[in-house]
Amino acid sequence: MTMKDYRTIVVGTDGSELAEPVVARAAWLAVRDDADLVVVCAFAELSRRTEAMNVATLGGDTRTGQVLGREAAAVALDKAMATARAEGATVSAALLVDGEPSKVLIATAEERHADLVVLGAIHDRSLADRLLGTVATEVTKRATCDVLVVRPTDDKGDLEVPENAP
Repeated sequence: MTMKDYRTIVVGTDGSELAEPVVARAAWLAVRDDADLVVVCAFAELSRRTEAMNVATLGGDTRTGQVLGREAAAVALDKAMATARAEGATVSAALLVDGEPSKVLIATAEERHADLVVLGAIHDRSLADRLLGTVATEVTKRATCDVLVVRPTDDKGDLEVPENAP
C-alpha cells in the first residue's frame, strides 16, 4: 500500500476551544504535504436584532456545531487563519458559508476536489447527539475523501451520558 500526499485539505472551524488544535493539525498536514488549505466556517444567518440579542443557552439551539451569526463566524474564521499562519500554512481560501456544518464541509470538499477533510469532535454530549448524529458523524458517512477527526487532548469534551438518560 502506498501513502498519497494530500493536495487540498478542507478544515472546519466554529471558534470553539477544540477548533484551534483542529486547524493546527490541518495546517501542519498542509505544510508537510505542500497542500492547499481551505478553512471553512458554517454559520446560521441571523437578523441584526436577533444576533444582538442572541445569548447561547445550553441545549437551547438545535444548530449544533453551527456558529450563530456572520459576525461570530468572521471572528472564528480570523482565529483559524491566525492559527494556520502560526503553523506556517498558506491558506488558499477562507470561507464563511451560511448553512448546516456537515453539508457545508461536504459540499466544499467536493467543490474544491479535496483529498482530506479535517474536523473536530467530542464524545457524545447528549442523547440528541446520539439520536440525530453530529457533524463528524455525518461528514465521515458522506464525504468522498479521507476524513480526519481530531479529538480533545483532555477530558473537557468527554461527558458521560448514561444509556437510560431522559
